[in-house]
Amino acid sequence: MFPFKLDRPLIVFDIEATGISPRADRIIELAAIRIETDNSEVKGYWLLNPGIPIPVETTAIHGITDEIVHDQPTFKDKALEILTFFGDADLAGFNAGRFDIPMLAEEFTRAGIQFGAESRRLLDAQRIFHTREPRDLSAALKFYCDCAHEDAHGAEADVRATLDVIIGQFKRYPDLPQDMDSLDKAFNPIDPFNADRSGRLRWVDGEITINFGKKKGAKLSDLAKDDPGFLKWMVKNDFPQDTRTICENALKGFFPDPPRMKAAKP
Repeated sequence: MFPFKLDRPLIVFDIEATGISPRADRIIELAAIRIETDNSEVKGYWLLNPGIPIPVETTAIHGITDEIVHDQPTFKDKALEILTFFGDADLAGFNAGRFDIPMLAEEFTRAGIQFGAESRRLLDAQRIFHTREPRDLSAALKFYCDCAHEDAHGAEADVRATLDVIIGQFKRYPDLPQDMDSLDKAFNPIDPFNADRSGRLRWVDGEITINFGKKKGAKLSDLAKDDPGFLKWMVKNDFPQDTRTICENALKGFFPDPPRMKAAKP
């Protein structure tokens, strides 16, 4: 039984990819368990041809070679099937907020499909774990479930281990919130002054400003007018999708409305 009552389905998933860059790399393996509100489970699994060579160092981690995926479908071939499986469910994983979700959202974008990760709540077992017991997935499984992670870095084994860890965490910490809204707010806090999820763009006095590097503090509206090359560079490089979208719109003269709050500090 899942440790608290879900108000909508929850997808626990894990990705193996050619590397760690959502923009440059591609998904090779995607495994997921969809938990319905009645606690029933549905499994999903996709082995995919990334369309680019799998680096030797990556194969050394998960054991998947170019030959193994040679005759497999691409993500684009399976995108609608995967989207249907995910539906409007909330998301769960281990380090999903930093890796799996950006990687999945990027693949859907390349396939011309809107995934809508921003509208989904997140239960990241790693964030709970690192808040309470800062270690990795194998250590988490040993700590919470008293068993070894025999097949680490295989998506199917990792997603089952993640689900077991989540269940173990709720047994160990009875004071954890018992609903997705509270869990999402407690372990995935979003700075209200961030214009994008990563905080590379930040609201200051009603203006979106750059929050990194030499251009830190520069207004997006000024850059769009006086230095569009910088925004074009951001659009073309390995920044998260939502960051690039804001920059793309700025180049076209479209800016989001500022949030209703007190002035932000740079």
